[in-house]
Amino acid sequence: MTPGFSELNAVAAVAARRNFRAAAADLGVSTSALSHSIAALEARLGVRLFHRTTRSVSLTAAGESFLARIEPALRAIAEAMEAVNEHRALPAGRLRINTSDIAADQMLAPIVLEFLRRYPDMQVEIATEGRLVDIVAAGFDGGVRLSELVPQDMVSIPVGGQQEHVVIGSPLYLSGRRHPLTPADLANHSCVRLRMGGGSIYRWEFAKRGEAVSIDVNGPLTLDDPHLILNAAIAGVGLAYVSAWIARDALADSRVVRVLADWTPPYPGLRFFYPRHRHATAGLRAFAALLREKQGALH
Repeated sequence: MTPGFSELNAVAAVAARRNFRAAAADLGVSTSALSHSIAALEARLGVRLFHRTTRSVSLTAAGESFLARIEPALRAIAEAMEAVNEHRALPAGRLRINTSDIAADQMLAPIVLEFLRRYPDMQVEIATEGRLVDIVAAGFDGGVRLSELVPQDMVSIPVGGQQEHVVIGSPLYLSGRRHPLTPADLANHSCVRLRMGGGSIYRWEFAKRGEAVSIDVNGPLTLDDPHLILNAAIAGVGLAYVSAWIARDALADSRVVRVLADWTPPYPGLRFFYPRHRHATAGLRAFAALLREKQGALH
């Protein structure tokens, strides 16, 4: 029996993600259904396409050869379906975006929800993670990251305005303590530290009149989530260094106070990016157009 399109697409998805659970999520099926589909295809072909262990999934030699032959056909089918989509009054399909949780929070209401209202036949999937990923290899249509983290070979569009980090502490913590006036003064304070996705501890970054410094702060608590860091600062554990976006409500109602404001200037903000040399679908072009429209309204 000749394999169907869904089975071939399943092979490509598992090969791209190297993980059955992630591939199943991409395809909108259960992990067990995907596993059974691949196993049934392997049985009909009489060869194993994937090496499977409890920790990894990789293509066999036969799988690599099979994938190399079916990928051009899958691309051709996808392009044919997209070509038909071009004749619709409004784009339809799915747009997959990789970003950080903070960036997703900032763009959800003003951009993503507006996009879905304008294009009701579109679906948007946002995957948030701290680490940077290769959006092409991971099967995403685009990504949103800080300007400095966007690969040079991508088309990129600004998302919102400039970003800013703030050093904050609760009135309870700061009561009776001398407020830091320079980054060096942080040596006399307890600070809530951030552990990065790669395992390193983030060094707080400051700049003033062309002078840039980074400080390895000390404190009793280390966390890996900025929202938890904010909560710890509100509770009085110590000073925290977080995005102004995260701290905006706590600053507005005085649960925290900002210090070292003259050492934390704004910096270039977020950018949406996608591959320059890949065919942009109608949905991706519509999303990019909305971003440019929003950006134009800021100026």
